Amino acid sequence: MSNENRPKSTHWADINADKIIREKGKKEHYTCASGITPSGTVHIGNFREIISVDLVVRALRDKGEKVRFIYSWDDYDVFRKVPKNMPKQELLETYLRKPITLVPDVLGDSDSYAQANEKNLEVLLPIVGVKPEYIYQAGKYRNSEYAEGIKKALENRDVIRGQLNESRTTPLPDEWYPLSVFCNKCDKDTTTVLGWDGDYGVEYECESCGNNETVNLKETHAVKLPWRIDWPMRWAFEDVDFEPAGKDHHSEGGSFDTAKKTSLEVYGHDSPVTFQYDFISIKGRGGKISSSTGEVVSLIDVLEVYTPEVTRYMFAGTRPNTEFAISFDLDVLKIYEDYDKCERTYYNKPDSPKALKKWEKQARIYELSQIDGVPEVMPYQIQIRLLSTLLQTFSGDVDRVIEYLGDVKPEQIDKLKAKAVCAWNWVKNFAPDDFQFSLGNESTSPIEVSEVEGKALTLLAKKVDQFMDSCDEKEFSTHLYDVARELEIESGDFFPVVYKALIGKEKGPRLISFLYIIGKQKLLTLLGKY
Repeated sequence: MSNENRPKSTHWADINADKIIREKGKKEHYTCASGITPSGTVHIGNFREIISVDLVVRALRDKGEKVRFIYSWDDYDVFRKVPKNMPKQELLETYLRKPITLVPDVLGDSDSYAQANEKNLEVLLPIVGVKPEYIYQAGKYRNSEYAEGIKKALENRDVIRGQLNESRTTPLPDEWYPLSVFCNKCDKDTTTVLGWDGDYGVEYECESCGNNETVNLKETHAVKLPWRIDWPMRWAFEDVDFEPAGKDHHSEGGSFDTAKKTSLEVYGHDSPVTFQYDFISIKGRGGKISSSTGEVVSLIDVLEVYTPEVTRYMFAGTRPNTEFAISFDLDVLKIYEDYDKCERTYYNKPDSPKALKKWEKQARIYELSQIDGVPEVMPYQIQIRLLSTLLQTFSGDVDRVIEYLGDVKPEQIDKLKAKAVCAWNWVKNFAPDDFQFSLGNESTSPIEVSEVEGKALTLLAKKVDQFMDSCDEKEFSTHLYDVARELEIESGDFFPVVYKALIGKEKGPRLISFLYIIGKQKLLTLLGKY
């Protein structure tokens, strides 16, 4: 959509894009950053930062700006804890205190544990329309690309110590150095910096193996900066204009506070425009979001139940500083219904100024929820509840569902299939028991019924045979109730018998509609057993 036709927006992504342009001034391009340590499975809480940056990146590009979107893998961090869900625990424990890039991939054939976690996310992000430029910090440090940044930190170590001490209860000692060193002999970070020659030489000693040596910052892969200094150093190195952070980093005295000072006073770089994003909770499945324990809900788990567009919608439609839950329970139905309503709104632009304002808000959320632009034809609208019923009726056969619907346009098929796959995954794995059902077949044994219940099912079969082809649902409902009246059965007693004969349960989808979904021939097969 061209800029002049784009809906006016007060969306938080557009507001932040305007703020970046205003505070950073007009630039050839803006750099937006995100990143994480691949110390375990990247969970959906981590994804909130990635998608938040992506939404702001899109907002900037929609304003005609050029943007560099970088995603840093902090894969030169230390391996501090073995996740509980990992095999070969004893082997992994031997790598504690070493860089995570040296930890082996015990689950696959990647070069390292860190790379495996990186690949797992990198293959998924394009599915949800996120395509950053990846920076691997282990490579940067090992190639000594940050030698000058490290030297500058050493030159300003008293300044940095003072900045850090402002938020510490125990001040750092005078002999403290703003460095972390991995021993060249045993690869562990159990080292103490003994001295710096004022240029590029750093002497250290390892507590684990006793190794003592002096390394050259221009040549060594052993030296890196601690997080609170590494972060502002990289802001300056990459000229970062925007980077959000979580509540922990944005707390008073947190790493963002100190990084702002270090960035300006040591590296001469104004800190990025930022905002704080809140936590995400999970509803409807077990597990706590925690990379270190391995008990996580990751992006791939979410994409099993939500289409890429609906996944984006949950984040685009929620302000970053608002906590919300990603649901796997019955709330899944509401989230899809909300998205479908937003979609219908987009394709039905109103004329009145008052209605237009409301439309603009929903239209912008819908735009930002799409993967590769807004479809020219509105995707096929079907309630997720009905879709779930159809899928269960046809045993998960999506093609039969599409055939049953009968009015799906060729250009709507792919998105409908994707929605159906997610709906089927939800039904099988997360829907409550009373929502799930399996339609009987020719070989299904008849249920035990009383004499009058058997007569009722036989009479219903006759009504189906006589009237279903010539009646619509409303008209046929009178024949359904006639069965109960003719045999003097309360409908509250009759309907459960019908459900049990069809799906083996006393409750199910709305009965009249359900009979028409099943169809005449299948009903005659199932009811003909009585």
